[in-house]
Amino acid sequence: MADQAQEWAEETLAVAGTELTLISGGSGRPLLVLHEELGHPGWFKWHAALAANRRLLIPQQPGFGKSPKLDWTRSIRDLAAFYSRVLRERELVPIDVIGFSLGGWIAAEMAANHAGQFSRMILVGATGIQPPRGEIKDLFIRTSRKYLDESVLNPGRTPEFATLYGGEPTPEQFEAWEDARAEVARLAWSPYLFNPSLPYLLQGVSGLPTLLIWGAQDEVVPPSAGEVYSESIEGARLVVLEQCGHRPEIEQSSEFIKTVQQFLG
Repeated sequence: MADQAQEWAEETLAVAGTELTLISGGSGRPLLVLHEELGHPGWFKWHAALAANRRLLIPQQPGFGKSPKLDWTRSIRDLAAFYSRVLRERELVPIDVIGFSLGGWIAAEMAANHAGQFSRMILVGATGIQPPRGEIKDLFIRTSRKYLDESVLNPGRTPEFATLYGGEPTPEQFEAWEDARAEVARLAWSPYLFNPSLPYLLQGVSGLPTLLIWGAQDEVVPPSAGEVYSESIEGARLVVLEQCGHRPEIEQSSEFIKTVQQFLG
């Protein structure tokens, strides 16, 4: 995990009938950060930039990292309902949210169920919708390391890629990845990483400022999925960054930070 130990803290919350590991940093209005399908990747330049005037709240999804699995969750929609309960119990509604890949799908399901729990929503390379062109990259027919390498357009030209998930994987990191993949398989195996009903449910969402950020060369979730999100959520704005794969937050960090800060205000 890439980190700057002085900038973030980790705590365990007793909430929603379970224990949830929460990583937090910064000060100001809270910003909920929902991580991707391999877990929380660490504290990067974009975290530090947003934490200058926002308090980032990054829960480790149940079944990921130190958060225990919830046996009663059987789908991403169940997981979205769990997070909604967490927000209610912590009196955080309404809150701004940013979700990455699988975390973007969770945020979208939450918005489809109750858009009023969010003030603003940012989805970054979100799964959850079947791309009309291309397909979502299969996490289970390649190693986690291979999947990670293919998530950026050019690892050698992405400075923070070397520290993604802690650089050279340790046995503990491999175990964490396998636990994450097992949980993703349990919740989102069939259909693979999308919900056929989600575009239709999102068509009822209005009054929620929404920013969609995609890499033009995203090979994990093709940009055409972003187009469907944009068409489904009233008023949503889609920003596509060139020379960028699935991780615009580290591949085009400066542009990503600028775009997000302008949207959050």
